[in-house]
Amino acid sequence: METYQIAVIPGDGIGQEVVPAAVQCLEAVAELHGGIKFKFTEFPWNCEYYLQNGKMMPDDGMEQLKQFDQIFLGAVGMPQLVPDHISLWGLLVKIRRECEQTINVRPAKLLKGLTSPLRDPAPFDFVVVRENSEGEYSTIGGRIHAGDDEMAVQTAVFTRWQTEKAMRYAFDLAGKRGRKVVSATKSNGIVHSMPFWDEIFSQVGQQYEDTEQRSIHIDALCAYFVMNPGQFDVIVASNLFGDILTDLGGAIMGSIGIAPAANLNIERKYPSMFEPVHGSAPDIAGKGIANPVGQIWTAKEMLDFMGYEELGTLLLEAIEHTLVKGIKTPDLKGKATTTEVTEEILHYLRNQS
Repeated sequence: METYQIAVIPGDGIGQEVVPAAVQCLEAVAELHGGIKFKFTEFPWNCEYYLQNGKMMPDDGMEQLKQFDQIFLGAVGMPQLVPDHISLWGLLVKIRRECEQTINVRPAKLLKGLTSPLRDPAPFDFVVVRENSEGEYSTIGGRIHAGDDEMAVQTAVFTRWQTEKAMRYAFDLAGKRGRKVVSATKSNGIVHSMPFWDEIFSQVGQQYEDTEQRSIHIDALCAYFVMNPGQFDVIVASNLFGDILTDLGGAIMGSIGIAPAANLNIERKYPSMFEPVHGSAPDIAGKGIANPVGQIWTAKEMLDFMGYEELGTLLLEAIEHTLVKGIKTPDLKGKATTTEVTEEILHYLRNQS
């Protein structure tokens, strides 16, 4: 039997409610398979840890995490007590950078049993591939002066190496799907980095002549997500543009609470990290109504990356079965609790044996 070591960081807020639900689902699919087992090790690193220790993780935290096969993260953030730039850069972004998780993958699909807030949309099923290590989220810059002449400078960084990597991943992924790739750009307004991005997209695209490829300005692309999301297959985007597009992707699915994400170290030198798109939602934390679907769908993404696509497909089937039955949390206009949604998904999985 193959045993996988999984580092679990529930984090803050509803992360502490939805992560245990997803762990139960992973254990259930492992039992169905019979040949794999997950060993989960939980770490209490979150904003409460920061308030007690002055840092989001211990000094040897990254060395600990790098010993695991994968990392399963809930949500990070307690903005009323810890500024977001401290919590995110001290844990989430730190893990992404030091584990070289240079590709972020976020699917958006109109799931069975859900009604999109869009009016009568055609079915859609697309994936946003986000460059995850540089771009607009570089740390180069600073602030100077105070008062009326205060200023801040933030420098975006785009390297050929990482840009090409994201684009090749997107084209390769499209080759397994609908063979269509859209590049999110803004070269009519951002005069250095985006023309550079466009040039690399064109050069990489020449090696994938069997794939339809287009560049669309980010503002128009956001509009098309709303007007006709069914036209898209794979979208490749910079760090900031991909971040914005995927929140919109969650919204048109019906709730940001169902959107999954995968931070991938595609070389498999270090563990990858799997997390839902949603935040810690402190306004509903502890009420038992958090939507576990995003975290459970994130578990599906982890299974896929580990080579267990059939189990990942089964987990998504269980989610859709539950939604079709009308068992939904309040963010999806339902009345079910986190536990009730999870129990129905587990019931479906256990009946597959």
